[in-house]
Amino acid sequence: MKNNQFIYFDNAAKTIPYDEVVEVFIHACKEYIANPSSIHALGARNARLIEQSKNKILDLLKLKNHQLLFTSGATEANNLAIKGYALKFKNRGNHLITSEYEHPSVLEAFKQLEDEFGFEVTYLKPNIDGIIDKDNVISHIKNNTILVSLMAVNNEIGAINPIEEIALELNKFPKIAFHVDAAQAIGKLEKAINYTNVDLLTLSGHKIHGLVGVGALIKKKNINLLPLFSGGGQEFNLRSGTNDIAGILAFSKALEISIRDEKKHYEKVKTLSNYLLNYLKENEDIYELNTPKVINPYIINFSTKNKKSSVVVEALSNNNVMVSSTSACHSSREKESHVVISIGKDEKIAHNTIRVSFAYYNEIEEVEDFINKLQKIMGEIR
Repeated sequence: MKNNQFIYFDNAAKTIPYDEVVEVFIHACKEYIANPSSIHALGARNARLIEQSKNKILDLLKLKNHQLLFTSGATEANNLAIKGYALKFKNRGNHLITSEYEHPSVLEAFKQLEDEFGFEVTYLKPNIDGIIDKDNVISHIKNNTILVSLMAVNNEIGAINPIEEIALELNKFPKIAFHVDAAQAIGKLEKAINYTNVDLLTLSGHKIHGLVGVGALIKKKNINLLPLFSGGGQEFNLRSGTNDIAGILAFSKALEISIRDEKKHYEKVKTLSNYLLNYLKENEDIYELNTPKVINPYIINFSTKNKKSSVVVEALSNNNVMVSSTSACHSSREKESHVVISIGKDEKIAHNTIRVSFAYYNEIEEVEDFINKLQKIMGEIR
């Protein structure tokens, strides 16, 4: 991001909103004041705007056989998809499948289903390329399996899972629902994933230059869930609570721009990513690359071999360069990256990870500046 004060390379944690998104939000806050559930004219108008936003998003993602409900973000959407489906259909089976390197909002949901509700969960290990392949999923299906949940793009190492292949295979098992957390995938791939055969899909506003506090769960129309919230029956009686009309309109605009400019943004970010990757590969005695060969270029993950990454990240911050060590959702409480452990790295490497995550507004000069500061810091730290 062009800014004289800092370099922002923590876009996997939160992106900076598009200017158009902020404009839409401010306008909506002032103009669309009514509760969309109210029966008067202003409420009815806002309800129509929400419905138009849903249809627009489904059209953008080419999901004609799905319906969308808005949530407070990806964490809520993941919990509603996983717990909502598992608890609704526990009578069909109690075996669930996910992976070892999912986002905490997925892993903790499965852990709760294990600990509190008696479900059996299989946690798949990524292969040597850092992905969960189709055969690995299929080989672990049992007669009592009812749900598979996998992320499209890993939020720490950028690995891209073969979602379309897995979805096609799982279609052969009508009792099994397939949930995909696409928070790090939407608007960030060279070729967009086709989610037509996915049963449940999670989106997040602040990962695509929207605002914090708005996300979505998209589901096939024939998929039923147990609601986690009780209340006024909004969102098909699956997510009660007053809709955030301004946030929803801003989210819709963010998704529109991200999909429209996906290829252009991808090519720019790929240039930044390759520049950093070349530096890291040229200095293998100092850094270990954790990012696999085939990745989403928006995320680069590496470890410092002989220095504490926490000290390096703090020193970079003091030099106005913002990167992270693990996912922001658990960086304050986890000593090492569970993602890096899952791909076979030892604890020392997993304890000293650095994640650099780009966005379209980052520039090559910022990458050069980051490398220069990183080299200087690595030389100064004992």
